[in-house]
Amino acid sequence: MPANDWLNYHHLLYFWTIAREGSVVRAASQLHLSQPTVSTQLHALERSLGHKLFVRRGRSLALTEIGEIVFRYAEEIFEKGRELSQAVHGVGAERPQRFAVGMATTLPKLTAHRLLDPALRLSPAVRLELHMGRPDQLLAELSVHALDMVLSDAPIPPTARVRAFNHLLGECPATLFATKPLWQRYGKGFPKSLHDAPMLLPTPNSAMRKSLDAWFSAKGVAPEVVAEIEDLAVLQSLGQKGLGVFAAPTVVERDITRVYGVRAVGRVGVMTNRFYAISVERKLKHPAVIAICESARERLFAE
Repeated sequence: MPANDWLNYHHLLYFWTIAREGSVVRAASQLHLSQPTVSTQLHALERSLGHKLFVRRGRSLALTEIGEIVFRYAEEIFEKGRELSQAVHGVGAERPQRFAVGMATTLPKLTAHRLLDPALRLSPAVRLELHMGRPDQLLAELSVHALDMVLSDAPIPPTARVRAFNHLLGECPATLFATKPLWQRYGKGFPKSLHDAPMLLPTPNSAMRKSLDAWFSAKGVAPEVVAEIEDLAVLQSLGQKGLGVFAAPTVVERDITRVYGVRAVGRVGVMTNRFYAISVERKLKHPAVIAICESARERLFAE
């Protein structure tokens, strides 16, 4: 094959990222490169293929007919590359298979521990790499196969320009917890007793917060919001110090009372928590992702 017939896979990666992100600007941000660099690499690929791959539509880029064909092949190529990497890294007991997980900061940490536990018990073992971040950041990393899975308390938003799939792990209500003094004061007459009670809540963007606000409104109670905290581990630590009543998924109720030394004030009688594994695969292949999904559905949320 002539040297100039070889496909430059770096150029293909930049094209693929532009197509998924919808613009050079977003692709450059995702790839941590300058916009001129990404544009230059795209033009180099177009020259080597002899076809334009994008047309401009307003402020966005749209694939041409040839671009659609190239994009489909690129999807398959990078999926195969990911499978190759997993296969190579999984060979031999001395080199456990890499398992890169993104965890949304809004996900309760004790719940995440319970979800991840089956993957850590696999034989042969996997090497867990856990990355924390905002869901949009994690989905971007997932889209370029930097992550094998994202754990989140919300599905992929409809506005996300990411080709990935939601796998519902389970759902459960929430339990409200407090230290003994607060439990003695607000436990009797629940849930009306929560009116004006000091409350530590997740930030308004979280799925749990939206469900709790709807439940408070339905019950006609208006707690005093002491703090709104994105990191639920920090929120629970403040609850442990007696600064307010706080919520956590009922599925980890025993863990919360044991770890933080608090008591259950009462349960929210609606499904306030849903948990998702998000992957680029519709049909799961990674053994650790399969183990997490099966254990969550058959044991953790079936209790």
